[in-house]
Amino acid sequence: MKEQNESACPFTIEVLGEGLATAKPDETRVTLGVISEGEKLEELQAGNAAKIAAIVQALTALGVARENIATASFAIEPQYDYVDGKQVFRGYKATHLLQVTIAGTEAAGRIIDAAVANGANTVTDVSFRSSMADEAQHDALTLAVRNAQAKALAIADTLGVSLSAVPCKVEETQKTGFEPVQFKAAMPVGDAATTLEPGTLTFRAAVRVWYLYA
Repeated sequence: MKEQNESACPFTIEVLGEGLATAKPDETRVTLGVISEGEKLEELQAGNAAKIAAIVQALTALGVARENIATASFAIEPQYDYVDGKQVFRGYKATHLLQVTIAGTEAAGRIIDAAVANGANTVTDVSFRSSMADEAQHDALTLAVRNAQAKALAIADTLGVSLSAVPCKVEETQKTGFEPVQFKAAMPVGDAATTLEPGTLTFRAAVRVWYLYA
């Protein structure tokens, strides 16, 4: 309880409120591709390009829309060894990664396996998202405000004072949002199929609220 504060709200009760909401993921994003090394740059580029083309063809054959496949990263880097303190050129490293957006979550493992079967040798991450994100964010914020109100009422009741019906100030203390569920996917071994468990997405919100009291 404060008699003065920086918000120009004298005689206030200041509380923090937190809220959580969940949503079922219905979209998968996978970053995968090809990393190769070699001495001849033209051969390296041609090999990577052929593998990427095969991966794209395999994914579209599984129903992934072409517009949902985009280049996430492309790089060519010289590689060196150090021999007796001297830098010795070893060759080149070529990286070409694709970001693949997949409707739903059930096909993600099958799509990763198809990419690997057609030349992908790296899967950097898998994340799940939800089309209900905005609704879940709003729910979390609503719960945070209600949580703050309940705290303020408990403090007022304990002190035997009356609380204003409407707060004099409400401030969101952190951006409402969520961290997408992420996985590091390992290469499937033999006939083993990649299995992913998307779980649920958790959205968080927090507010700082000032109530006048008398």
